[in-house]
Amino acid sequence: MLKTDLAKPGRIFAFKQIALSIILVLMYALITYIIWGITHFQSVIIGGFVVIIPNVFFALKAFRYAGARSTKKVLESFYSGEKMKMLIMAILTALTFKILTIEPIAFFTSFSLVLVVPLLTSFLFKL
Repeated sequence: MLKTDLAKPGRIFAFKQIALSIILVLMYALITYIIWGITHFQSVIIGGFVVIIPNVFFALKAFRYAGARSTKKVLESFYSGEKMKMLIMAILTALTFKILTIEPIAFFTSFSLVLVVPLLTSFLFKL
């Protein structure tokens, strides 16, 4: 089954959420840089993008199908997209703590901020 235009509003909404996440992370990183310096800045950027990158993969995977005829495909794409998102997020988080030197509080506040964005955007954007 091919992509359909019925999934387009969902993709647009998902990418608005991702764009808002990027903007918030960059604003938070700038404020953090001014107050605490480069290490906190880097930690905020990394924490945000550890969530944003999997969200992009989820949006691409989850909104491939739409419509009554492809209900099974829609469910499969959402479930596999969510599984892939969680796996990528876990791998990126593990790699971050294994390879990089970061400030955990800055990392996790940014990480949490991006996790909350989808809850807030439903009030800001109409689907």
